[in-house]
Amino acid sequence: MYSIGIDSGSVATKGVLFDGEKIVKKIIIPTGWSPKTTSKQVYEILSEDIDKSKIKKIVGTGYGRISMDFVNKKVTEITCHTKGIHFLNKNIRTILDVGGQDSKVINLDNDGNISNFIMNDKCAAGTGRFLEITSNILGSDIEGIDNLAKDSEPVNISSMCTVFAESEIVSLLAKNVSKEKIASGILKSIANKSTAMLNRGEIVDEIAFTGGLAKSKVLVSMVEESLGKNLFIAQDTQIVGALGAAVIGFK
Repeated sequence: MYSIGIDSGSVATKGVLFDGEKIVKKIIIPTGWSPKTTSKQVYEILSEDIDKSKIKKIVGTGYGRISMDFVNKKVTEITCHTKGIHFLNKNIRTILDVGGQDSKVINLDNDGNISNFIMNDKCAAGTGRFLEITSNILGSDIEGIDNLAKDSEPVNISSMCTVFAESEIVSLLAKNVSKEKIASGILKSIANKSTAMLNRGEIVDEIAFTGGLAKSKVLVSMVEESLGKNLFIAQDTQIVGALGAAVIGFK
């Protein structure tokens, strides 16, 4: 038997085929203009090689879940991230999740249930969208920002508003500040925002960092240095929500 979890985010749609013990198949594709179409495409790819009668449930999560008319259940991304991380590491009690458009700090109990959370969804400050826009000014992308920032002293970028940060970066480039220092400064500003959010919430025991930005080794290192403790990083940080949805669907 199987379950399928689909996490439709603002930037990417993630899917997991789960057999109750492990991830059988996973996929990440750009969400594009139609979350409904992309989510259905993810389902088709995940289920193409199996007997569909053996799928217990399809669970949708993420901001695009409302458009998924083919799923059996829709669950919030906060619940799904909690269940996904708890499946991967039973010791985690705090989750920092930085997605494309919002950031969250979630606390969970011994059974993997939510005990508390705070969420920043008022603006794109410190999110994947912020990094995407600011790195584009440097002629880079999210994947390449680590190479630019590695071993470089961060220049101070004071504004966390995406629009003002763009202007600040253009001004720094005009002053011949190196792209490497600016890239490091961009990641440092996100690290500061993430750490401040963790401190506004409740840091309990071990912390997991999830979402696409957790793939940045430089950013992870900066957050760890600021907190003075190591973070748990899943093998694929982007699929944690989809995994949690699949875990819920298998029960």
